[in-house]
Amino acid sequence: MFVQQLEPVADSLVLSALVASLPLVTVLVLLGAVRMKAHRAGLIGLAVAVLVAWSAFGMPVGQTLSAGAQGVLFGLFPIMWIVVNALWVYRMTVRTQHFDILRRSFGRVSDDPRIQALVIAFCFGALLEALAGFGAPVAICSVMLVALGFDPVKAAVVSLVANTAPVAFGAMGTPVVTLAQVTGLPLDAVATVVGRQTPLLALVVPLILVFLVDGRRGLRETWLPALVCGVAFAVAQFAASNYVSAQLADIAAALAGAGALIALPGARRPAGEPVRAAVLTGVRSEDLDQEDPRREVLRAYAPYALIVAVFSVAQIPPVKRLLAEATRVFDWPFLDVAGPDGEPVGANVFSLPLLGTGGTLVLLAGLVTAVVLGVRAGVAAREWAATVHELRYAILTVTSVLALAYVMNLSGQAATIGQSVAAAGAGLAFLSPVLGWFGVAVSGSDTSANALFGALQVSAARESGLSPELLAAANSSGGVLGKMISPQNLTIACAAVGLAGREGDLLRKVLPWSLGLLLVMCLVVMAQSTAVLGWMLP
Repeated sequence: MFVQQLEPVADSLVLSALVASLPLVTVLVLLGAVRMKAHRAGLIGLAVAVLVAWSAFGMPVGQTLSAGAQGVLFGLFPIMWIVVNALWVYRMTVRTQHFDILRRSFGRVSDDPRIQALVIAFCFGALLEALAGFGAPVAICSVMLVALGFDPVKAAVVSLVANTAPVAFGAMGTPVVTLAQVTGLPLDAVATVVGRQTPLLALVVPLILVFLVDGRRGLRETWLPALVCGVAFAVAQFAASNYVSAQLADIAAALAGAGALIALPGARRPAGEPVRAAVLTGVRSEDLDQEDPRREVLRAYAPYALIVAVFSVAQIPPVKRLLAEATRVFDWPFLDVAGPDGEPVGANVFSLPLLGTGGTLVLLAGLVTAVVLGVRAGVAAREWAATVHELRYAILTVTSVLALAYVMNLSGQAATIGQSVAAAGAGLAFLSPVLGWFGVAVSGSDTSANALFGALQVSAARESGLSPELLAAANSSGGVLGKMISPQNLTIACAAVGLAGREGDLLRKVLPWSLGLLLVMCLVVMAQSTAVLGWMLP
């Protein structure tokens, strides 16, 4: 058995944490400064993680490689499994030209690209996050914005920044459910606090989006629709997470935000041509005046309605239990790891949810979509294969980054970094969201970050006299802000809009927003730990 050590470098927690952070720093520097392609940066970062695990943390080579292999499998299933199937559904709508109908339908909501960014990237993206998550919202929304005439880089940046507020409750509440499981806290208690943190992001993000689309003028001219959309989203997310169901929080928020935006007088008013010329540098589609038969419009919306229906049915307790029976649980080969306390870690046992995972549910919805859209079986199969081929570099990036995350986690590198942050004492409330941000930046998943640091946050909170629910929630709420800079999401965004190899360019554009919003969340959590905003907690 390999037992993790928290201070393997010169018996110093600080030095050990600095060494442990080398893999992540390597990836970010290679992406942002060297401008290396993400799949190469991921592989080099993985090599650094393996080297640090073996040489500094003393993890046997065999177990290190086994840990990396588990990360690869997790990257393939469920993460890329859901992305591939979600993009497969999208490709079928493109093949049958129903995507054009859907695009025209969204375009008719408003001819103002700033409003389109709110409707598509923020509201529709939140709905996709609620149903699928794991990069699908960024991929699909980026493509939709490009089809409406957005510059590919701007479309990718807008979609990445928009994919923040809904992440904690994404994939039918998977991140907060995981957080409750690993911390032993009641789901309602955790979801309630998260639901009093992330809605604050929803108030700010729409304003940032209109600024990204059209600068100060966009903010000056469309601040009211952005604010109304954000308030409606925030109120619905708060109400659903606190009083209804964490699994339905994002669905309610997305529909409320879109409904408020569409209902607002003036939001549907077409923008002037000078605005459009200044905002869009891509080729503007001129077919928005084309009338589409109502039946075809319904068919264009059908794939997403089917996804909603399939995921909703999957949440019915008897169906959920039936799907869970297909889960395979087994001891992961060549892996025997204990935490610093000597207790075996959960990763020694691997769980493979064959039917209950989001990717399989999207696949089922995709099969029905093929029938509804009239796509023949052979064509649908070729589109699926073409989707895998299109995402081959994204798959390599995601699997290498997840392998890196698992090596860091199982060798003790992640725990060392977490322990060094937890040692902050009085500053723990301020730094708590940083842990979640770091976890998502590495893995690309709020779920993984919660599994990585959730229990540590609760332990540190109890030692320092802070609320365990507050710090556990802060891990998830801070984590959502690392989503836009994770190599996994950057790669998916680039692959979707034809910017392969330009992940570093996107990183430089979104990193300031990620850090700025993280600072805001750190201040909010710190204030919630005191009398200043303590009244916000249940």
